[in-house]
Amino acid sequence: MPTTTDCELCATPGGELLWESALCRVVRVTDASGQAFPGSCRVILQRHVAEMSELDAGEAHRLMAAVLATERALRKALRPDKINLASLGNLVPHLHWHVVPRWRDDSHFPAPIWAAPQRQAVPHDIGSTDDLRRAIKAELSTVTDLT
Repeated sequence: MPTTTDCELCATPGGELLWESALCRVVRVTDASGQAFPGSCRVILQRHVAEMSELDAGEAHRLMAAVLATERALRKALRPDKINLASLGNLVPHLHWHVVPRWRDDSHFPAPIWAAPQRQAVPHDIGSTDDLRRAIKAELSTVTDLT
């Protein structure tokens, strides 16, 4: 895996590792945004690339299949009102997708998670990390060729 020494996502997992393949890894967000938005995950390309357009068509398709499988797993396991998908990479220019479960009573809904909070969040019990890991693994096992 080509890396750069100054890239956070090359140097660290980027969260709590839930699943990985040669192509990408799925992590549970463990920073402050993950605490505010429980169940938030990132799907991170294993090699250092900044933009989706740098991938060939097959690799882009496989990465999006992993993103969508992660979304399906979170929808099944957590039953959120909505899932937000985002690929920004402005601060960390290493290709990754945010997969964020949202509830109507979260602190920012319906605004993006990066906006100002609109209210105090209502806590949601999302179960254990092991439960989330099992859900992610089960859904990703249905996706072919994530190498």
